[in-house]
Amino acid sequence: MRFPKHAVLVTALMTGASLAAPVFAQQQAAASAQPSSESGAEARAEALVKAMTLEEKLQLVHSYFPPLAKPQPPIAMIPSAGHVPGIPRLGIPTLRESDASLGVANQIEQRKGDVATALPASIATAATFNPRLAYEGGAMIGAEARAKTFNILLAGGVNLTRDPWNGRNFEYLGEDPLLAGVMAGAHIKGVQSNAIVSTIKHFALNSQETGRTVLDARIDRAALRESDLLAFQIATEIGKPASVMCAYNKVNGDYACENDWLLNTVLKKDWGYKGWVMSDWGAVHSTQKAANNGLDQDSGQELDDAMYFDKALAAAVKDGSVPMARLDDMVQRILFGVIDSGLMDRPVPDSAQPIDYAAHAQVAQRAAEEGIVLLKNEGNLLPLTKTAKKIVLIGAHADVGVLSGGGSSQVRSVGGAPVEIPLTEGAAASFARITWHASSPLQAIRALAPQASVTYLDGSDPKAAARAVRGADMAIVFAWAWRTEAQDPESMALPDKQDALIDAVAAANAKTLVVLESGGPVLMPWVDRVSAILSAWYPGQRGGEAIARILLGEVDPSGRLPITFPASVDQAPRSEPAGLAELHAANARRKAGDKTIYGMSGGVAPFTVDYPEGADVGYRWYAAKQRKPLFPFGYGLTYTRFSYANLKIAGGAGLTVGFDVTNTGKRAGADVPQVYVEAKSAAGTRAYRLAGFEKVSLSPGETRHVSVTIDPRVIARFDESAPGWKVDAGAYPVVVGRFAGDTALKGTATLDALSARP
Repeated sequence: MRFPKHAVLVTALMTGASLAAPVFAQQQAAASAQPSSESGAEARAEALVKAMTLEEKLQLVHSYFPPLAKPQPPIAMIPSAGHVPGIPRLGIPTLRESDASLGVANQIEQRKGDVATALPASIATAATFNPRLAYEGGAMIGAEARAKTFNILLAGGVNLTRDPWNGRNFEYLGEDPLLAGVMAGAHIKGVQSNAIVSTIKHFALNSQETGRTVLDARIDRAALRESDLLAFQIATEIGKPASVMCAYNKVNGDYACENDWLLNTVLKKDWGYKGWVMSDWGAVHSTQKAANNGLDQDSGQELDDAMYFDKALAAAVKDGSVPMARLDDMVQRILFGVIDSGLMDRPVPDSAQPIDYAAHAQVAQRAAEEGIVLLKNEGNLLPLTKTAKKIVLIGAHADVGVLSGGGSSQVRSVGGAPVEIPLTEGAAASFARITWHASSPLQAIRALAPQASVTYLDGSDPKAAARAVRGADMAIVFAWAWRTEAQDPESMALPDKQDALIDAVAAANAKTLVVLESGGPVLMPWVDRVSAILSAWYPGQRGGEAIARILLGEVDPSGRLPITFPASVDQAPRSEPAGLAELHAANARRKAGDKTIYGMSGGVAPFTVDYPEGADVGYRWYAAKQRKPLFPFGYGLTYTRFSYANLKIAGGAGLTVGFDVTNTGKRAGADVPQVYVEAKSAAGTRAYRLAGFEKVSLSPGETRHVSVTIDPRVIARFDESAPGWKVDAGAYPVVVGRFAGDTALKGTATLDALSARP
């Protein structure tokens, strides 16, 4: 049998799609070009392949990296991530690729003056627990990409958070496969609503940046199916991405971009995926092995050690080591994605089109407002009263902007970058800068509290900050922790002696709030000494306005943590990023005069990273080890209160959980009730797994019934010998709570035995 697919969540997603469409003028026209059916797209792609010459086929299976490419004869290319020349005689468009996780990227302004709308970090979007907002963000980015003449976006990051140190956690969607899969699928669906291509990435186990091009990620296959791969599978089913991007690292001994089990067995055979697999930039290591094991396109070929899919592939096809049938399949998959996404029938414009940046900024602001998480609010310090007379802001350049994450996702946002700090060393120095978006919390708070004296200090002098906050109605310390692609932080502690600054301010004023701008969890030795904590993540180009509206009570906080915040570094599965010692040694050699070029992993010897937690990622690990985190997955406070009642569980051949949610407070707000089911993994461990969620907005006193239909895969074990999913007959404990470990409602489901193909 086929399992039902996350029914209630898809319904909510479709509702979000209809709500999002009117926002985007460019998108309305794109929506009129409906993508072909899969069977029609497949037949069209097959016919095109038969009409192509060998040279034309080879032309499509590798892309140029414009900053380094020197094709002969020269061709016009937009400075961007990638370029694949089209075939005009067959109507095959030129493919122009841009990085796009958080907006149409322009990292170090390679396109002078080209700006785009910057969404909050993906981890903030995940914190909304709202697929509709993920869809809106994707649709907005896709609309801007089309208007800028790009037609492939390297979006859809869905790698699960296994290490809190991962420098790229902010680009992903947290630690749970259901949440990450649903939110990524919604985002991808939004991008492709513009009749352009979105990827899903990085397939798979790209869980740290240290040594990412040389490490071998080791994990049991069934555990991988039940965790990271399940997130990819759910997202692929919802979003139908035209392309999958394989990762830099090895998985169980083979590079991800030449991994037969990952690409041929799981993706193409078990999941029936018909689109194409593109490599990450610089992630190809062979010709015959990569092509035969499932890679369809070498991306950014100039970043590889050699041109594996250019003349080398032509020679391999000629001598038969890569069969002609395999080359035809590679090309057909690329064309299928181009056709099925709608791109073939509605090419992007030849020149840039106007963009309604004001409307798009509202999309970014809504995502930021719903993604901000209130972690502590002792004595109801927040919302800040409108009668406040003195408010002091301290640190993190809060007078001019909000922090952005770094790397390939970096957006040159509308409004500019009031603070931009180049890196002088490190793996990210060539393409990342420490950047702030021009969205001033200081100005936004002043606008909402015109009667108050609102001042700012940079925080460089803790004693001066302490003097300034004495007698203030509120002291707000903006704390920051910058993260970037290509390197992991050496510590989860706040940099630049910020802990001492927070201690000094809190000692001088009991009404101290910490607004945390980070890409993930940080250590909080001061957690018991401050009255309130707000996690704003990297809140995007309207982050200052979003923070101010939360603080002044214009918006009720409704974000929930998509990632566990550990109380100490030894609570996580690993005490530091694997390979960090090797990286330190490589840096020491470089400083000693070694002439080796240190790129993303240059100078670091290959090493293995074991994942002993298996499928028990994040909150499941903490539960299994009986470790109490600082703040659990799913946690978040509001300015009102909610109660749950009337639990009803229907089992048998499927599982549906229903209950009532009531706003028992005095103001409107949104809640995120979460359904957890205790189930057994292939490894034999039992854990409560997030099995469903829904965001519910309620007026004071309002009650709403919520019914969640459970996708059985999230409570199943994977049987590699079958292979397939298995739900054993028997009793399954069910809880409804506000976060992982909460048990507001408890019950038991009795389920029949179920099985399904992978």
